[in-house]
Amino acid sequence: MNDTSENITVKLRHVNKRYRSRRGAAETTALLDVNLEVRRGEIMSVIGPSGCGKSTMLRIIAGLDTDFTGEVQRFWKTERKKGLPDTGFVFQSPTLLPWRSVRKNIALGLEKAGLSRAETDARIGEMLEMTGLADFADSYPNQLSGGMQQRVQIARALAYDPPVLLMDEPFGALDYITREQLQEDLLKIWQSTEKTIILVTHATDEAAYLSKRVCVLSSRPGTVKAVHTVPISYPRTIDVKAGADFAQFQNLLREELKDEPK
Repeated sequence: MNDTSENITVKLRHVNKRYRSRRGAAETTALLDVNLEVRRGEIMSVIGPSGCGKSTMLRIIAGLDTDFTGEVQRFWKTERKKGLPDTGFVFQSPTLLPWRSVRKNIALGLEKAGLSRAETDARIGEMLEMTGLADFADSYPNQLSGGMQQRVQIARALAYDPPVLLMDEPFGALDYITREQLQEDLLKIWQSTEKTIILVTHATDEAAYLSKRVCVLSSRPGTVKAVHTVPISYPRTIDVKAGADFAQFQNLLREELKDEPK
């Protein structure tokens, strides 16, 4: 890889992650010698067989897991107000607070930032508009569909304007139509914010549709098997999924996901 640090958001070098059993006797290697560079402003999807360490790698990048060997270099440098994290994290389950309205759930990440009331209200209003939630600002999570709840989680993760957005199978539990709608929404958000997005997904069509590049991990212990550039230009609409180039690339990813001979 020839990219300089000016073009790179995060770089993993020889990253290894091992888990010990509760009694400390057995050891499982989740990630083995992972080397990867994520470019600034791109959407990179990470795919791989179940249990290959995709989510573990995302947590390491986020700094939520520090018990590993190797090196993780983070090159994002922005002026951050005290208390604001520098990554946004979107989980598969919305993890919303049921006693808070949509507006107050979005505000959660801003409350320790020392922003003025006007700054907070303005940022929340921007997120409500960006995610199509303006008409639901005073609704509660149990009044929303699964797709709307995920929009709230995305809005909350973006509210403090992190340079990097990490997403762990955020649309995996949704029905197909809702998933496609949110995929389109995510592309629009990315195009307007130019954030670096790292997306863990099990769906090859989702990876092919959203990403600039796709990282394929091997079966456990997970290591980087391949990194592919998606041969479809932006901007993209859902119609590209019907094209021959899309089908060919998705088939390539499916072949990459096949387990290696034992």
